[in-house]
Amino acid sequence: MPWFVCAILFFAPYADQTPEDEAAQQLSKVRRIYIAVLTGGDAALQIRDLLMTSLHNSKQFIITEEEDKADAVLKGAGDDDVFTDTFQASDGLNARSLIGSGSSEGLRNYANSSSNHSGALSLGQNESSRTEERKHESIATVRLVAKDGDVIWSATAESLGAKFLGASADVADKLAKRLVTDYKAAKAHVANTDQVRVTPAPTSAPALVPAPRVPASK
Repeated sequence: MPWFVCAILFFAPYADQTPEDEAAQQLSKVRRIYIAVLTGGDAALQIRDLLMTSLHNSKQFIITEEEDKADAVLKGAGDDDVFTDTFQASDGLNARSLIGSGSSEGLRNYANSSSNHSGALSLGQNESSRTEERKHESIATVRLVAKDGDVIWSATAESLGAKFLGASADVADKLAKRLVTDYKAAKAHVANTDQVRVTPAPTSAPALVPAPRVPASK
């Protein structure tokens, strides 16, 4: 079989690759990553440092400070805000008064008269409360860019802080775990794809030529 036919049959499974398959194939080959400076000021710089530590501790990638040596560059933006939530509740003062009066006179004796007055007052107390809660929120969105400029992975994470991690540290930890999970999934996907090959059809066997007949001896 001609060599170019074998080549076509070998690469046939990759001819109909989807963008997701192509991105997975590129991601599976990433070994060395450079983390670029994230936009967002000082807070973004802190998230970048935490992200470098989290990815390095994953033992899946080599984190380099030289962009030229990297297989891919991690770019993006991050922010870290501290704000105060205020909760206020109040019960209003209420008051109610009731005043009544009456009089009566005898018909026969105009001088005989009587009058009465009554009054009542109820009061309610004003109560108010004000609560302030200080909160810390961090968010980052990143993308992994291959050397040819293609974006092969992206993710976003946000956090108000975890039990044992601050907000920024928790965001970096989430992004690192997401990248490691997707990286392992990409490698498994590519490994399964590589097992699918078009087996060339076997060449036909040569036709059998009947042996010549030998005349019987007399």
